[in-house]
Amino acid sequence: MPIDDPDSLRKHIELAIQVELSTIPPYLYAMYSIAEPESEAALLIRSIVAEEMLHAALATNLLLAVGGKPRFDGTYYMPVYPMNLPHHKPPLTLDLAPCSLDLVENLFMRIEKPGVSGAPAEPDEYETLGQFYHALEQGLIEVSSQFDLFADVNADAQMSEHAFYRPVAMDADDSGGLMLIDGLVSAIEAIEIIVHQGEGLSHEKWADPAHQELTHYHKLVLIRNGVSPLGAVHPVSVNPKAAGYPEDVRLVADLFNALYRAVYRAMGRIFAGGDDQPQAVGVLYLLMGDMLSQLGRFLVGQSLGNGLRAAPTFEIYEFGDDALEEIEVMAHRSALTFAELSPVYESIHGLRLILQ
Repeated sequence: MPIDDPDSLRKHIELAIQVELSTIPPYLYAMYSIAEPESEAALLIRSIVAEEMLHAALATNLLLAVGGKPRFDGTYYMPVYPMNLPHHKPPLTLDLAPCSLDLVENLFMRIEKPGVSGAPAEPDEYETLGQFYHALEQGLIEVSSQFDLFADVNADAQMSEHAFYRPVAMDADDSGGLMLIDGLVSAIEAIEIIVHQGEGLSHEKWADPAHQELTHYHKLVLIRNGVSPLGAVHPVSVNPKAAGYPEDVRLVADLFNALYRAVYRAMGRIFAGGDDQPQAVGVLYLLMGDMLSQLGRFLVGQSLGNGLRAAPTFEIYEFGDDALEEIEVMAHRSALTFAELSPVYESIHGLRLILQ
């Protein structure tokens, strides 16, 4: 479908949001499987996850700026694994799998494959994400020349405060962060941040002017080439399901899935704007940087008795009438069974803003 009017442009921006969000669980799963969480390999993957979240936020700001409305409250953007990377050609299957050199080279490096200079823009079926974003950039230029595309940029709803995004280890502040999109120039700048941090171009391995941060692709090259060795990896299975776990471990996996669903609730609250946006951003950090990390690391330490370990399953969790109470009950039961999960239960009160 060509990008030739505001509606087609918004649909392609929503595709960008889906693409960015679909890559995050495979990266997180691989990161959790690395036995040493502070190893350089684990930190490199963590840095990619942080920027994929940034890219999803920038794409959402872009959607809001051109009159679109993001759909985080339902399951529209939520991936289910295994799945194909949306619209990639040839098909590229995304699995939740333990980290390995094969996974890095044949999945992650294919996701982040740099575009070749002069490669054609591809708005629908794309060979590289750079070609897709190039098509999105061309579409923005074309549509804005014919329509008043930025008549109402929904500035209050955008996640644009620079302080809302904190680069993690292996990332550099000057490679790009959050920004208000209020016209064509800033829209193109946001796309360039996404491309330069992620795939980059075939001749460029740096994501920032000071050459302090590698592109995602070249971070992965360090792991693939053994410069940043993986070390020991927990024997987790491929695309596990919580239903296959023992009851006590399944409870923790369900809690993880409920909290990952809450991540989308938090994003919905953030991009609705309002005075509580800073608090909603804090909830997002609490979920991603603290609660889910604790649960993910706990799960990969649980033996299933068949030579395999448990792991997060990233299945879509369906809430009942009271999501906060539901999570609180699961967290309390998990903490009673596994004392080390008490901090997760004690953090539940921080979710009231997005779940009530």
